[in-house]
Amino acid sequence: MSNGDDDPADASEGADAADDAEEAGGAGESTDAAAAPTLPDEATEESLTEYLDEIADRLDSAETEADLDDIDALLDDAEEGVAEADLPEPDEDDEDADDPRGDLEDRIAELRDGVEEARGPYAEDVVDAIEAAVSTLEDTEWTADGRDDAADAVDAFVEEASESVAVDAFPEHESLDDLVAALDAVAEAVADAGLDPDDDAETIAALLDATDGLEAGLDDAEEWDDLETHEQLRAQEYYDVLGHYKDFPVEWAALKEHEKRGNVDMILLALDSLQSDFMERHCLEAFERMGKRGKTEASVEELLGRAEKRNQPAIRILGKMAADEATETLVEYVPEDSNPQLQKVVFKALGEIGAAEAVQPLANQLDPEGDTEDLVRPHAARALGLIGDTRAIDPLTDALAEDDSDDVRAAAGWALRQIGTREALEAVAEYGDEHSFIVSTEAEKAERALDETAPTA
Repeated sequence: MSNGDDDPADASEGADAADDAEEAGGAGESTDAAAAPTLPDEATEESLTEYLDEIADRLDSAETEADLDDIDALLDDAEEGVAEADLPEPDEDDEDADDPRGDLEDRIAELRDGVEEARGPYAEDVVDAIEAAVSTLEDTEWTADGRDDAADAVDAFVEEASESVAVDAFPEHESLDDLVAALDAVAEAVADAGLDPDDDAETIAALLDATDGLEAGLDDAEEWDDLETHEQLRAQEYYDVLGHYKDFPVEWAALKEHEKRGNVDMILLALDSLQSDFMERHCLEAFERMGKRGKTEASVEELLGRAEKRNQPAIRILGKMAADEATETLVEYVPEDSNPQLQKVVFKALGEIGAAEAVQPLANQLDPEGDTEDLVRPHAARALGLIGDTRAIDPLTDALAEDDSDDVRAAAGWALRQIGTREALEAVAEYGDEHSFIVSTEAEKAERALDETAPTA
């Protein structure tokens, strides 16, 4: 069909009379085209229905885009005629009452849909199909075999498309980008060819058939998600560290070997692929044992995502890794007095990270008048000692002097010794005669530390 550049018939004025039969055609020859229908002078349900019937017949015989443009113009007239017609209105109280105007409007909408279905195909449809294939190539994770299959599908398409449009030469497909470049070259060639939907209908249809083959080829190519879990792991060489498979399950045996070798990516692969509580627990335990050896950008990202859901094993591992990237998230959990078990894990992790940003929030947890439980406050004190920031000396000294819990006081003394400045050690050493054994023990250790650092005469 045409591209619509031809002048459509002026439907509102009516079409010209039918062409005279060709003189050379002899008797019985049909005219080139039937006269276009005209909007009835007296618009009634019956006359408008007949008018739409004539338009429907014209749609059935339409051959070009110009023909369809004419029909669109006729339907515009029909809409105007229905709008202006004096038609009976349906009884609002009767759901089954006839609605002539509504029926005619529905018929016009149906004919318009028919016009749109009859249009084309266009060169733009081919370009859109190629762009969809490019998206599939770029957005899909292919297996090695799947990538080869996808490349074969692209090759076959380019070869077939080259029979219809002139495609510039492109390099051998050494990468996914090369395949995309090849498809882009075909899309550009189609866009530049100036294909007319009437004159080049066969060419456009052939190109669309080729894009259908391309789509089918990409659909059949093997994607990563098509593989079973053990096939994915084998493809990623997860099991290659094993010289045998006698341990059961083999995934666990391989995991232990990857832990020994520090293969963080393989542990993450197992954690992501093996959706069992057993393997998840062992993967996380492997990271915990590895500590800083297991810290990579990818492992921290995985564990931080879990920590954001208050997963305590993940928080504990982030502490072992000294992952300062987790500080902001963990500090938010410090005041969660309703979850003391979470607080304990968080406090220790912040201490192991050495998070200076956590000093004040942790110091706030030492307040005996606050909501923090006696069993949790010692963990806050120890975390401050692990961080080692001198800003914690005053709140720890106050806790040592005033807290009713000997456990809190002893933890404060231990923390002050970890900070280790003379001021901190002297604050603990004062309690050498303390009635509490655990407090006096910390004082004695502080005294020895002071003696060791005292200048000799």
